[in-house]
Amino acid sequence: MSSAPITFYEKSGCLTNKKQKDLLRRAGYELLVENLLRHDWSATELLRFLGPLPVSEWFNPSAPAVKSGVVVPSELDADSAIALLLDEHLLIRRPLLEREGNCMVGFDLEDLQQILQVRLPEEEGTPGEGCSSSHKPCPEVQARAL
Repeated sequence: MSSAPITFYEKSGCLTNKKQKDLLRRAGYELLVENLLRHDWSATELLRFLGPLPVSEWFNPSAPAVKSGVVVPSELDADSAIALLLDEHLLIRRPLLEREGNCMVGFDLEDLQQILQVRLPEEEGTPGEGCSSSHKPCPEVQARAL
């Protein structure tokens, strides 16, 4: 296994991101954890992660604006989508992961192996990307509404 760390852009407090980080750490990977919502993203930097995917897959399907239909990712072009994501980071699909210059979005085990060259043990209950929080809405969204 390469000793290169994985930069893991998360939403702090996200239970699913915690499970994903725990799995990577149990597999022996060092993580550099960054807050996705507080990072000062540029379009160029964000497109390093999102660019290979269709625009509709750039968005967090659990984001309140997406769930409510205020934002409909399939109806957006790339320029409009990136402008929305830069304005409201909660819309960005997560996690964003980078290792040795290779970038990906989401937590698909096949992509982790192919793109980041990460090997994970076969485990039941491997965390996906959906929201694991039993809170409705999640605590951070609720705090922002106050």
